[in-house]
Amino acid sequence: MHVRREGMSNVLLLLAIMTLYLVVSGVISHLMGLPGKAVMAAAGVFVITAAATIFFLRAFDVRALRDRESDLLREVLEGSRGARIITDDADKTVYANSKFIRLCEKKGHASLEMLVELLGGSEAQGHFRMLADQAHRGLTDSIELSMAADDRDRWYQITAQPVSGYHGFIHWRIDDVTQKRTADRSIREEREKLIDFTDNAPVGFFSVDEAGNFVFVNATLARWLGEDIRTLLEEGKLHTYLQDAPKEAHPYDIVSGGGAKQMVEVVMKGPGGRTFSASISQAVVHEGPGKVRTRGVVHDLTAERAMRQALQASEDRFLRFFEEAPLGIAMMNSQGMFVDCNPAFAAMMDYRVDELEGRHFEALVHEEDRAEAMQALERIEKGRRMKAPMEITLLGNDREVAVQMFARRLEGSDSLVVHFIDLTEQKALEQQFVQSQKMQAIGQLAGGVAHDFNNLLTAMIGFCDLLLLRHKPGDPSFADIMQIKQNANRAANLVRQLLAFSRQQTLRPKIQDITDILTEVSHLLRRLIGANIELEVLHGASLGLVKVDAGQMEQVLINLAVNARDAMEKGGKLAVRTYAFENERAIERGGDEMPPGAWVALEITDTGCGIPASIMSRIFEPFFTTKEVGHGTGLGLATVYGIIRQTGGYLHVDSVVGEGTVFTIYLPRLAEGEMSAPDEDEEIVDDTARDLTGTACVLLVEDEDAVRTFGARALANKGYEVLEAESGENALEVLSAQKGRIPDLLVTDVIMPNMDGPTLAKKLRAKNPDLKIVFISGYTEEKLKDHMDDHTWFLPKPFTLKQLAAKVKEALEE
Repeated sequence: MHVRREGMSNVLLLLAIMTLYLVVSGVISHLMGLPGKAVMAAAGVFVITAAATIFFLRAFDVRALRDRESDLLREVLEGSRGARIITDDADKTVYANSKFIRLCEKKGHASLEMLVELLGGSEAQGHFRMLADQAHRGLTDSIELSMAADDRDRWYQITAQPVSGYHGFIHWRIDDVTQKRTADRSIREEREKLIDFTDNAPVGFFSVDEAGNFVFVNATLARWLGEDIRTLLEEGKLHTYLQDAPKEAHPYDIVSGGGAKQMVEVVMKGPGGRTFSASISQAVVHEGPGKVRTRGVVHDLTAERAMRQALQASEDRFLRFFEEAPLGIAMMNSQGMFVDCNPAFAAMMDYRVDELEGRHFEALVHEEDRAEAMQALERIEKGRRMKAPMEITLLGNDREVAVQMFARRLEGSDSLVVHFIDLTEQKALEQQFVQSQKMQAIGQLAGGVAHDFNNLLTAMIGFCDLLLLRHKPGDPSFADIMQIKQNANRAANLVRQLLAFSRQQTLRPKIQDITDILTEVSHLLRRLIGANIELEVLHGASLGLVKVDAGQMEQVLINLAVNARDAMEKGGKLAVRTYAFENERAIERGGDEMPPGAWVALEITDTGCGIPASIMSRIFEPFFTTKEVGHGTGLGLATVYGIIRQTGGYLHVDSVVGEGTVFTIYLPRLAEGEMSAPDEDEEIVDDTARDLTGTACVLLVEDEDAVRTFGARALANKGYEVLEAESGENALEVLSAQKGRIPDLLVTDVIMPNMDGPTLAKKLRAKNPDLKIVFISGYTEEKLKDHMDDHTWFLPKPFTLKQLAAKVKEALEE
């Protein structure tokens, strides 16, 4: 525009000079009388010369002006904040500032094409074409594009602006807007967070104008009111949603009389009729004449009250769990001091709760466990977890308590929560189990020893009987043989006591009245205990009947009376009492669990020295005795225990050192149906003059050579034909050698290597179902109950010659 204005000025100046010159020339020629043509020619030359001079002068001025404008434009573009480039109508770069050159220098030549490539290549090409088209139409437009630079994306605003006066020329501005976009994004995110916070806040927010119209409301309040936000903003008025709107108040007030700060508890209502109690706090701001904006916060008191009730219920549940937990729970501070504990722990320690509070845990731990327990708590305080509960002993009120301890640290606190499980009963049960296993093992050992001894004693007694057949009274050897037999019988009595303890003796239980048994034996008891001991017998009423072996029960009473006598060396009192007893649940008696039921109790109480607790667990062990050597076998109480347990009863002991001991026997009481068929007394047969001879064929099977030899000779002396066999297999061989001959009677041992007696009997019964059998054994008849029938008899070892002959005669005559 500057160049065009300068050109027009030059033309006008030239025309003015020419006009002036023509006028002046005309005047001069008129005055001087010069020829007009000469004057005109001279004037023409002058005009041309003047015009040329002016043209060249003006051309130099225009060039200088353009150079100044170019320098000015360059300075402006170089001083711009961003990269700048100017392209011509062919999109060729005619100028680029240094910022644009630096932008493109890593990729190549600074040009519009390079810029397009940097900003996305073919994808960006369309955007640049659109911007160029807009600029060619005289419009300025812009777009934001990203470019990867320095391992991160940078955003640039590309603006295309047409250059005025230069058709087709475009001024491209490339401004880095990364920071602005980041700031905008942060603002946008913060705005979204604020909106999210207000919409999801546990309280309602609102603002109303001077007319009471909602201008802002969050989603929480809208949800409480049962309206959507848009409806509230377009149609809602504050007082519409108050059940009782304030009187003499502006539409934006929540209390009568208004005020800058307003607080009130109201009932708000929604269009659906739902109401809820709310607490509203509102600030009223006057922003100008007649213009009001409020800032209100709404608390739903219904929800808060429900939360308080839920919190209280939770606290009540925790307190109930804490107070009523069956295990001990205690809280300790970082110094190891009890802060609180539940009643279960206090009861476990036999203290009151307030007596434990403030006490140090370390002082309540047994010395043997103290170091380990404190180390465990120190590890927990340092953040480590307890992998498994540990067993320690606590020092209660005058007693020690075995417990299982588990501790953990409370989250966000230095306090420890410690759980204690009382193991006292468990430890007692474990000891009972160990004692039971021990007694069972001893019983098995005693039974095995008794069986072997019975074989030996059977041979000893039997051969004594054979010798006595030849050495009658008056014979010099008679007394020696009798001495051997008597000592063998004493040994047999000891063996019977071992079998009684191991519950393997043969019992003959009958329905009895315990009162009758006690009456029978009381006279013997008076003689046994001596004159310096008082005997008191108290018979209970309505006891019921029991099923016991009367002889064995008498042995039980005698053993207990003798023990009581030995415990009262300086005299005292022995009381025997019977009474009925019933229990509805299982109870522990003497280390065994006695099931619910009806029982007849027999209580024997002495005022002796008592039994120390240290040996209480061993008093029923065979051969355990506190008496001097030679004054006791140690089988008395073992025999009592075995007989009672084999009878189906239980034995319990209570003792206080220095005061005395109480033995209580519990025998199962028979029900009405069981008492309807009393046992008949066995017929007592006097074998004194009975004929024990016979001629039948007897197969005698016994793996003990001495017993077999004695038995064969004894039966042979009575006239029987005896076939001997040392085992079950040998017996089958002996019979096969008889060429089909079948014996009249089988006398066989029960326990033998390989084929035992019952197996042999089964094989022979398969060929001869009516075969009569006599089992002989050092074990109880109970073990043969599955093999006994009408043609089967049992003879326990040790037996005499007469007993063997009598049992054979009985079987053959049946």
